Amino acid sequence: MIQVTDRRELWLFGQETERLTFRRLEENDFNTWIRFCEDHEIMRYFGFSETASASEKCQQWFDRVFGRYENLLGGMNAMITTISGKFIGQSGLLIQTLDDQEELEIAYSLMPEFRGLGYALEAAKKCRDFAFQNDFSDSLVSIIHPDNLASQQVALKNGMKFSKQTIHSGMPVNVYRITKAEWEITSKNSIHADHQ
Repeated sequence: MIQVTDRRELWLFGQETERLTFRRLEENDFNTWIRFCEDHEIMRYFGFSETASASEKCQQWFDRVFGRYENLLGGMNAMITTISGKFIGQSGLLIQTLDDQEELEIAYSLMPEFRGLGYALEAAKKCRDFAFQNDFSDSLVSIIHPDNLASQQVALKNGMKFSKQTIHSGMPVNVYRITKAEWEITSKNSIHADHQ
């Protein structure tokens, strides 16, 4: 159950990890993000029409993000590397309706040249820890297209377990979930291991 008093708290603007800083997505990020939208295979995972141009898909993506900001449904954060200051992807906590139930989703997407370097997992862990440390929800999900194996691996490494397959936004999806209780056990074990 989502228990956020002020849903603007879901934004990670100004938060940091070892290699990343998070900020609000801006209109001038469009020309960088359009490269992500040129990947037809990846965009298929998000339910975009295969006949739409990269520019149209990018505009739809930005409309979704800004719509979430305006309607306080969480939102994607621009991921900036602390070393180079490059905009490398988007991640965030999104309020989703899944099988008629409100859920808090950890979402992440990376520019092609930055995949496979651990950034998605780093961002996903930050979203997870930020949500549970602030008591936003008693569980978190990641909603992933069944063919998107790389994102499913990130979810598993983020401590999530496969929960179910369902239909979301007209597409089949795999749902991965972690509860706050599971996270607390993992966190305690990690802290204990660090002190041995």
